[in-house]
Amino acid sequence: MEDYPGSLAEFEERFATEAACLEYLASLRWPDGFVCPQCGANEAWRTNRGLWFCQHCGVQTSVTAGTIFHRTRKPLRLWFRTMWHITTQKYGANALGLRRVVEPGCYETSWQWLHKLRRAMVRPGRNQLSGYVQVDETYVGGRKKGGKRGRGAEGKALVVIGVEDKAPKGIGRIRLQHVADASAESLGGFVQAMIEPGSVVRTDDWSGYTRLSTLGYKREVLPSMELKLPHLVASLLKRWLLGTYQGAVRPTHLAYYLDEFTFRFNRRTSRQRGKLFYRLVQQALMVDPVSENELKAEMPSEENFDDIEL
Repeated sequence: MEDYPGSLAEFEERFATEAACLEYLASLRWPDGFVCPQCGANEAWRTNRGLWFCQHCGVQTSVTAGTIFHRTRKPLRLWFRTMWHITTQKYGANALGLRRVVEPGCYETSWQWLHKLRRAMVRPGRNQLSGYVQVDETYVGGRKKGGKRGRGAEGKALVVIGVEDKAPKGIGRIRLQHVADASAESLGGFVQAMIEPGSVVRTDDWSGYTRLSTLGYKREVLPSMELKLPHLVASLLKRWLLGTYQGAVRPTHLAYYLDEFTFRFNRRTSRQRGKLFYRLVQQALMVDPVSENELKAEMPSEENFDDIEL
């Protein structure tokens, strides 16, 4: 049964203590009861430090071990407040905004937390798109005058967009991926990773899609103007990057922003914002930890807002 707060007041009351946060994480990580990560046994008792002591092999386990929260030095209450904030904000949050509202610490901490949580916005083993899927590419980049436009444009990042065509009902789920180029290898790789074999893939007449039939897909070629669904998603993506992050996204981090946009878009019809919080916490327990050192090397300065321009 899905369990999440329905309002800010309920959230604040429910997660006012570290113990409450730990209990919630435990209920999501082990919904059917504790499972020892070492031996798989179920018998355990709680220590005074809040650890689970396996009665079978003697291993002590923290509910946060091996997760996004692994070895965090900050209170879980701040993590929960951060996740509530970014999932209940319609357009997300940047590091400066998070620091002002939630106050997890310095700008560096806010930036790192956001990037860790974006990694948790992709559920491991998620289902592929299926049925009729429209696929097209778009370029995301800085403001550069002149130069080549369209496929092969310089100084920009290429993003492939896959959208389930649920006509006449509308748009289904989406998938986005930053790729190196518009070659058959890159585009074919996207389709294989994101779309279920046997699906009907609708593209324009670009040569990079000609091999899809050999990969187990049925390809339908449409005029570019008829690929309205990926065009719409591309427009919303660029507006979101510009509005939330001032269009400032470093290419090395673009994939994680695409994950966040996908997470939000695919849950756009959810009436309960608390459910997005629930999903993020749930998936944060499934994702491997990311060390601060992995993120520090690529972190921009505070003066560059959330990231630097593509």
